[in-house]
Amino acid sequence: MRIVFLGTGGSFPTKERNVGSVALQVGGDIILFDCGEGTQRQLLYTTLSFMKIKRIYISHLHGDHFFGLPGLVQTMGMNQRKDPLEILGPQESGPHLQRILDAGFGFNPFEIRVRELADWHTETEGELTITNCQVNHTVPSLAIAVQEKDKRGKFDREKAVELGVPPGPLFSKLTNGRTVEVDGRTIEPDQVMGPPRKGKKFVYCGDTAPCDSIREIAKDADVLVYESTFAHELEEKAKDFMHSTNVQAAQVAKECNVKHLILNHISPRYSGEDVQNMLEDCRKVHPETHIASDLDDLVLTAEGLKESREKEQDHRPG
Repeated sequence: MRIVFLGTGGSFPTKERNVGSVALQVGGDIILFDCGEGTQRQLLYTTLSFMKIKRIYISHLHGDHFFGLPGLVQTMGMNQRKDPLEILGPQESGPHLQRILDAGFGFNPFEIRVRELADWHTETEGELTITNCQVNHTVPSLAIAVQEKDKRGKFDREKAVELGVPPGPLFSKLTNGRTVEVDGRTIEPDQVMGPPRKGKKFVYCGDTAPCDSIREIAKDADVLVYESTFAHELEEKAKDFMHSTNVQAAQVAKECNVKHLILNHISPRYSGEDVQNMLEDCRKVHPETHIASDLDDLVLTAEGLKESREKEQDHRPG
């Protein structure tokens, strides 16, 4: 899984942060979570192709999460996109999303499917299981979990040789889940394969106050991208606007056994030392906390979260 932060701010763009959008690349396909103003330009500073975006999840209908949608779709069309595109949002969002898509030049040479998602809806997309739930905000707002299927365990070469399997094509067959015969004996794949490796789990949360549904969907996530509009000193303000503070996000991550928490949707009121202080406060609760910056490009591997080799450091704006 590759995670690219196209915009990490909330409310309106600043010199340091564009408004929200996060891309998740699994294999050759890209899933986009939110599409704030300027997302299509942010994509140009990465190696991601907007033509490979298969789905766009709009977490909720606040402008900093979807105002970039018509421009991105129009750009796809003007570059002769043919593949269909799915745009998914919370309940009651369909007509609003359709109206904004009808803006601009008013044509698209490819199919666009707009869908509203019911609470706790799950579907399968290739090797992925994608679940969404409604979280607690001033308008219907989604959290989305992307879970890979479990993968085969590691091939035990020594065990295979011990069972009399000669190195070569039979090794490959066993690794691919096929039985083989050696000297009249049948060797099953599970005799030479280690235990299955659990698929990675990525969770993206739209704006929300802490709630039971985010705790449930985030359970055991490898990566949780969670909004942090306010520092903990403004907890009452966060409560009034149904947002989360940095420390509340860290508490959720700790309760849910999240491996890596990435704070996102940082208010324009915070920059420089303020952001560093927010991070330090979080790490007292959940040590594996990071605060995203625009164009951070990360990859989730078996060893953990690392910077992607695809990152184009020399092409950042500014």
